[in-house]
Amino acid sequence: MDNILVYSDSMSWGIIPNTRKRLSFDERWPGVMENILLEKGKSVRVLENCLNGRRTVWSDPFRAGRDGSEGLGQVIEMHSPLKLVILMLGTNDFQCTHDNSVALSGQGMVKLINIIRQAPIEPGMPLPDIMVVAPPHLKLAKGTIAYKFEGAMQRSQGLSAEYSIIARAYQTLYFDAATVVETSDIDGIHLDKDAHSILGKALANRVSASVLAKG
Repeated sequence: MDNILVYSDSMSWGIIPNTRKRLSFDERWPGVMENILLEKGKSVRVLENCLNGRRTVWSDPFRAGRDGSEGLGQVIEMHSPLKLVILMLGTNDFQCTHDNSVALSGQGMVKLINIIRQAPIEPGMPLPDIMVVAPPHLKLAKGTIAYKFEGAMQRSQGLSAEYSIIARAYQTLYFDAATVVETSDIDGIHLDKDAHSILGKALANRVSASVLAKG
């Protein structure tokens, strides 16, 4: 069985826009991806490590544990052997508590890639492939979380291109979620149920062709 780790934030956790509720596993894109891969005859298990508010490398001044680089090496160690780690982060780097650029967020992603490749896994276990997934473009934030993302739509422009450059430079797989889905019109930040389904199908096809096809 191949284990796939999804390391992400609330967009993958499955928060229902403008609520504190959560979609079921079968409705969230990691669950959709797992189910499709199983239907394709792949022996896989998708492990979710998705935390609301997680950044690439920055802390949340109000909530602990949101720096995605803290403890990542131990997460890899915990779940090894892993076939693939999917990194889908960056949205929260542009919360109003940070004055970040896409270049800085990109360097945060580089740090995560390096942590995975240097993780203290058991001798003889293989290093996992890494897929960087650029989140869909942020819209104007609305509703209860609007204040957190003031100015984020403007400051995050170009993140997909930045992540693409990094993926090539560090020889990871890459997928631009904006090519298949948009953020919800309800809050401008998260994914609607239908978008989870579309993204899960797209990533299942990509993972099946580029990772699991290698045996």
